[in-house]
Amino acid sequence: MELIGKLNDGQIYDLQTAEALGIDGTDIKADNSSESLEILRHSCAHMMAQAIKELYPEAKFFVGPVVKEGFYYDFKVESKISDDDLPTIEKKMKEIANRKLPIERYETTREEIINKFSNDELKQAVLSNIKDDTLTMYKQGDFEDLCRGPHLPNTRMIRAFKLTRVAGAYLGGDEANEMITRIYGIAFFDKGELNDYVRMLEEAKKRDHRKLGTELELFTFNDDVGAGLPLWLPNGARLRSKLEHILYKAHRVRGYEPVRGPEMLKSDMWKISGHYQNYKENMYFTIIDEQEYGIKPMNCVGHIQIFKNDLVSYKDLPLKLFEYGVVHRHEMSGAMHGLFRVREFTQDDAHIFCMQSQVKDVIIDVLEFVDSLMKLFDFKYEMEVSTKPKKAIGDDKFWETTTKGIMDALDSEGLEYGIDEGGGAFYGPKIDIKITDAIGRKWQCGTVQVDMNLPERFNVEFINDEGHKDQPVMIHRAILGSFERFIGILTEHCAGEFPFVIAPTQVIFVPIADSHVAYAKQLQRELLEEDMDSKIFDMNESLNKRIRMAEKQRVPMIVVIGDEEVEKQTVALRDRRKREQSNMTKDEFISMLNEIKKGSRI
Repeated sequence: MELIGKLNDGQIYDLQTAEALGIDGTDIKADNSSESLEILRHSCAHMMAQAIKELYPEAKFFVGPVVKEGFYYDFKVESKISDDDLPTIEKKMKEIANRKLPIERYETTREEIINKFSNDELKQAVLSNIKDDTLTMYKQGDFEDLCRGPHLPNTRMIRAFKLTRVAGAYLGGDEANEMITRIYGIAFFDKGELNDYVRMLEEAKKRDHRKLGTELELFTFNDDVGAGLPLWLPNGARLRSKLEHILYKAHRVRGYEPVRGPEMLKSDMWKISGHYQNYKENMYFTIIDEQEYGIKPMNCVGHIQIFKNDLVSYKDLPLKLFEYGVVHRHEMSGAMHGLFRVREFTQDDAHIFCMQSQVKDVIIDVLEFVDSLMKLFDFKYEMEVSTKPKKAIGDDKFWETTTKGIMDALDSEGLEYGIDEGGGAFYGPKIDIKITDAIGRKWQCGTVQVDMNLPERFNVEFINDEGHKDQPVMIHRAILGSFERFIGILTEHCAGEFPFVIAPTQVIFVPIADSHVAYAKQLQRELLEEDMDSKIFDMNESLNKRIRMAEKQRVPMIVVIGDEEVEKQTVALRDRRKREQSNMTKDEFISMLNEIKKGSRI
C-alpha cells in the first residue's frame, strides 16, 4: 500500500508537510484506517471544490473539513444547486481524478493571501479566524485553496467517492450571517467499501424516521409552532408513554427516587453552576419581576437543590434521583433534523449522590442498567471515555483523578472502551454510550458523568460516619439521552416495526363483517385493561384491502375475526411476514401477549 502520511503525537501530517517541518512518525498508508481516510476525504473535498469551480466559475469557497459522515465544502454560487446537480459534479470530479494532477503544498504570507483573494469575502472570513503570519496553500491544476492539509500526493488516488446531499449552512455557523451552500460527500480507497456505504444510505432513506413518523402518524412539526418543537400525535404519544413506563419501573426496582424540578431557575443558579459562563449561547433567558431567569438546558441544578432540601446521612448514600426532565437548548435553525436535533426534549435524567468510595460500584451499576436496556431493543453498543475539554471548570488534579477513576471502574469489569480526547462535559469527564443500529450506523445516546465541581460550587454536603459534614460525588446519568432522539433512532433501527412492548398499536382487529365488530370491541376493552392498545379496522373496504392496510401499519399482531371466532370466543392470529394464520382461544391470546410483555422487563 502506498505511503500517504505520518502520524506524530496524535497529529496527522501529509508527506509534504512532514518533510517541510522535519517531522517523523508512524507511517500512514492508503488503507481504511481513520487516519488514511481523513487524508483521502480532505483531498476529495478539494477535488469536489475544483469540480464546482470548473462548472461554476463564479464560485467562492469557505471551508471544506472532514467530518464524521465524510466531508463537506461550504461555498457560494449564483446558481441554485440541488441534489439533482450532484451527478454532474461527480462526473467532473472523475475527469479531474483521471488527469492525475499532483497536489502541491506551498507556503505564503498573510499579505499575499489577502491580495490574492481581495474580492473573495468568504476567503477573507476564513483568514479572520487564522492568526498565523505564514500560511499554507494546496494547489492541483488550476485550483488552489488556503488549507493546512493533510492531502494525498495526487488526484489519481481519489477513485471511490460519492456526493450524498446538498444542504444550506450559515456562514461560519452563525445565524446572523448569510446562508450559503454545503455539499456533503464520502470517499473510500476501496470501491467495495463505497458500494456498501451507498447501499446503507439507500436503506437509511427507507428507514428515515421523519418519513416513517409521518406514515405511522407518530409526530409532526409545524412552522407556526416553531422549529425544533415536535408535536406528538396519539400514536407517538402512546409509544413514548410505554417507553416511559418501562423505564419508570426499571428505575424504581434499582432504588431510584422520582423527583421533578422547575423548567426555569434564576440566572444566579446558572452562574454558580458555570452554565452561564460556559453554556450561555445554548440557553434561553427571560425577565420576571426585573430578575433574569434561565430556562433549564439540564436538570442537574434542580436535583442539587432537592438533595440539599434535607440533611442526608452517609447511610442514605448512594442517593439516586431521577426525572423525565424537559429541557430547552438553543440549536441553530440549520441544525434542526427531525427528532435527532430539537430545541425542546426530555431526558431520562438521573443524578446519583455518593461517597468517593462508592463511585466505582455506582458506575458499574449504571452500566448494567445500560446493558439491559440495549439488549431489550437489540442494540449493540460501545463506550468512550471523554476527557477534559478546552472549556472546563476545576483543576487538573480533579480531572486526572476522576478520569482515572472512571477508567479503573471499566477496567475492573473487563469492559472495552475508547478515548475521546477533549470530549468531556465542562464540569467533568464522562462515559459516552454509542449504539450501533440495524444497518451499521453509530449513534451517541447515553452518558455517565462524574462530577465533584458542582457539589463544591453549591456547597452540597452529607453527614459522614464520623458525624462531620462531607462533600458527595455527583454522577450525572442518562441512558437514552433523550426520548425524542432515542425514539428517532429506534424508529430507523426497527424500520417502524417496534417491539410489541412499546408499539403504539399492538394489535389490529379485522372483523370480516359488521356482525363481528361487537366481539372485536370486547377484545379491545379487555386488552386495554391489560395496558395494551389495539385498533379495529371495520371501514367500508374489502377484507383483503383492510388486511393490507393493517400490514402497512407495521403492527406486531393482526387478528381476523369471523363467525367461528365469535361463536367459539377464539382469535385467528395472522403473521404478516409469513402471511400465515394460527388459531387460539381468547384467553390463550391474552395470556400470550402478557408473557411477551413480561419478557420485556429490564
